[in-house]
Amino acid sequence: MIVKSFRSVLVGTLVCFIALGALPLSAIGQSSEPLYDVVIRNGRVLDGAGNPWILADVGIKDGRFVRIGKVTGKGKREIDATGRYVSPGWIDMLDASGSVLQRNGLAESKLLMGVTTGIGGEGGTPVPAEKIAEYFAGLETSGISMNFGTYFGATQARVAVLGQDARDPTSDELSRMRSIVETAMRAGTLGVSTALIYPPASYSKTEELIEMAKVAGQYGGTYASHIRGEGKELVQSIEEAIVIGEKGCVPVEIYHLKAAYQPGWGTLMRQAGETIEKARSRGVDVAADMYLYTAGGTALSAVIPSWASEGGNAKLMERLKDPAVRARLKSEIKTGSPGWWNIVEAGGGWDSVVLVYSGNKENEKFEGKNLTQIAKEWNKDPADAAFDLVLQGTGRVSALYYMMTESDIEYAIKFPWISFGSDAAASLQLADPNTVGSGHPRGYGNFPRVIAEYVRKKKIITLPDAIRKMTSWPATRLRIPERGLIKEGMWADVVIFDYDKIQDHATYEYPFRTPTGIDFVMVNGQVVVEKGKHTGAKPGKVMYGPGRPSQ
Repeated sequence: MIVKSFRSVLVGTLVCFIALGALPLSAIGQSSEPLYDVVIRNGRVLDGAGNPWILADVGIKDGRFVRIGKVTGKGKREIDATGRYVSPGWIDMLDASGSVLQRNGLAESKLLMGVTTGIGGEGGTPVPAEKIAEYFAGLETSGISMNFGTYFGATQARVAVLGQDARDPTSDELSRMRSIVETAMRAGTLGVSTALIYPPASYSKTEELIEMAKVAGQYGGTYASHIRGEGKELVQSIEEAIVIGEKGCVPVEIYHLKAAYQPGWGTLMRQAGETIEKARSRGVDVAADMYLYTAGGTALSAVIPSWASEGGNAKLMERLKDPAVRARLKSEIKTGSPGWWNIVEAGGGWDSVVLVYSGNKENEKFEGKNLTQIAKEWNKDPADAAFDLVLQGTGRVSALYYMMTESDIEYAIKFPWISFGSDAAASLQLADPNTVGSGHPRGYGNFPRVIAEYVRKKKIITLPDAIRKMTSWPATRLRIPERGLIKEGMWADVVIFDYDKIQDHATYEYPFRTPTGIDFVMVNGQVVVEKGKHTGAKPGKVMYGPGRPSQ
């Protein structure tokens, strides 16, 4: 019986081998049809959670990661990542592309930098609250190449009710402002934002902002703030943001954390970090983002005390023509003005303020020069030179402000709750890399710079931690579901880069030079950048906030 049974097993086994031999090899263990849309093979996979890399294949189907490990099935597209790192897509916590995406959804300058998700809204949405749902629908219809979400500006609600007036709202007006924020939250914004150094936002008092934050908190949103001052009043300004979050029952995001005050270099950033750590230790959900440059960039009008802008830009221009007003403004630039951050003082004087865009053909010769140099050529006081440049310019006359020190950046980048933001919009069209001045390098270089400068060159943070701060941490901060990790079931946003070659090339002189070393960028499972070129694909999605009703 045993012999007969053994013969039966042997015959069965031979039949199986004969049957398998009759099949093509591709049918053994897998279908002849591709099982995946994309398979990334042999990459050093960084999951985004801060773990060391693993050697693995990554299978992607229907826009999501479906297999990490040994992938035996074929992909319609196969990408060889041998010797390369495979990371989740990078999240820009301070994007400014809300208006640009309406006109050109490619966001080419951001994607070439590895940014797959932009979080806009420091200055609010490009449309009023009642049109935000339509705005989001328009982006989805026309198509965008990167994912995009945005805050709604608390100042938008203020201006809709109070205009440019520098006064407190009445209780009825405050109720109307709250209703506007509620409309924005229900439309899908991620929270409310403020930019408190700029009028009319600077006219808002803490109590008013708490009421705006409460509405965002009720809908699961975040309060994000360009705080009231980033110089000698840095700690107090962070404390105000913390109070708003604490009393508004809402998480707080500090925009572009910096210690922009020359006498406080080396001490202020430590105090800022300690202030945030203390708040976190008692349960306040507060964190910050940063860019990695020692100069900030904004309008030249930021040198003017904020009261002069009450009533709007036309009123500012009238005041700048009045000699008596000029005299007062020049005095206050030296002594300070209540409710205004002195950005000239922050950098140590007019030498630190460099004109990058004049908005005037005759004044283009001054671009790239500081205000001390320009004043000397004009034979006038630097403050008068600044006022005249603002008066004579069209559009946003812009400057770089050299206010920070590299050692403070190196200190802050190590905070575990830091993420990164470019504080820049995508270029409407990819800019000529040979263009001199007229911009800030952060818009083309900030994210590759994290790795090239602070991981590879200076070894300030590790590569897994840098990737965590660009991926899973910001996604966690904003409660963005299914993003920021290479994990089965998550949306497949991917950056494939060469660690030895990744490099930012944008400089203050040439701010539009694109980075190198990023081989592929994918958004929702589709390749949008291949070997330094945009593919034209628009697979991006709107990142809706939690206040939007389920569709």
